[in-house]
Amino acid sequence: MAGKEEGRGEEKNKFSIWDLPDVPMGQLPPHLELQRSRVLCNKDAPIHTESVQYSGAYASMGLDNSLRLDHFCHNFRVEVVRLTDEDMEFDMIGIDAAIANAFRRILIAELPTMAIEKVLIANNTSIIQDEVLAHRLGLIPISVDPRLFEYMTENDQPNEKNTIVFKLHVQCKRGSPRFTVKSDDLKWLPNGSELVKESRNATSDSSSKPETYTSFSCSQDTLSEFAKNPIAPRHPDIIIAKLGPGQEIELEVHAVKGMGKTHAKWSPVATAWYRMLPEVVLLEEVEDDLAEELKSKCPVNVFDIEDLGKGRKRATVARPRACTLCRECIRGDEWEKRVAIRRVRDHFIFTIESTGALPPEVLFTEAVKILEDKCERVITELS
Repeated sequence: MAGKEEGRGEEKNKFSIWDLPDVPMGQLPPHLELQRSRVLCNKDAPIHTESVQYSGAYASMGLDNSLRLDHFCHNFRVEVVRLTDEDMEFDMIGIDAAIANAFRRILIAELPTMAIEKVLIANNTSIIQDEVLAHRLGLIPISVDPRLFEYMTENDQPNEKNTIVFKLHVQCKRGSPRFTVKSDDLKWLPNGSELVKESRNATSDSSSKPETYTSFSCSQDTLSEFAKNPIAPRHPDIIIAKLGPGQEIELEVHAVKGMGKTHAKWSPVATAWYRMLPEVVLLEEVEDDLAEELKSKCPVNVFDIEDLGKGRKRATVARPRACTLCRECIRGDEWEKRVAIRRVRDHFIFTIESTGALPPEVLFTEAVKILEDKCERVITELS
């Protein structure tokens, strides 16, 4: 009889798991939400680094995990933190790491610039070999808007719309000290090449105009874009070579339009990189001597000391953005129970360092246009 009564009692106490108060519908429990939206950094290694892409991953809890345009438009934003002539730091919020990485790759490899491609050496008696000299010249950034020029194909002739010509003629006279050749010794030739091609036809008319390596129909300095802004290397003090007494360099270079995926000299950025926003959380109050120890553990001064009065002190997180994930603050006994280091999965700190061909804010807008065109092509192909 007692066994039957216990069985009836169990039947009366049966209930559905969906009626549990700690399983909310339409939202995740705190521990799952933390795993979905953060990368947790333990003292050994980060965990939960993979993002959950499956749309039905949390369907049992009434949460739609699919990518939705309205959700993206509502949450995505860009916040500029620092902007100078050479670099730019901004936050991209509400995107996946794949989009951030696509943006980085576009900046490095798919934004066009003008760079020296052809080097015509008439004389080089310096100690630098011709190939090394040509390579050094190719890496000099040119201060000109590449959008004003056209791409040059194999069948095109160099003209004022696709080529920029510079000449370099320097020498160190005998008895003089060593001479440093710098990028400002490159002189722009708005009328095109001045080097005459060697004629293979001995019977050619000597009165005709000598043939050069370009065919400009007009001078580039007559164009409104360059009349008040002559084309020149971005930095005038880049060292090209050093000449000893009696040495000389005479050459002509042709700059054309290209992209970084062809050669690094066409990349418009010195570097473009991103990192997830650091999040440093104190799991419990860290006071007095422990607060001083915590502050001294961090090499980038993320933590600060707050005076509570009566000789008491408390540690605070003053500069979480400066965290470099060195994890020194959680090494040692019990510190993982006091401090938690995380990365916000959809918040990226992006940095663009321009070589000088275009300002960093222009590089940003041009990269957005290219990414937009890529998305439109994919949508068109799918439809």
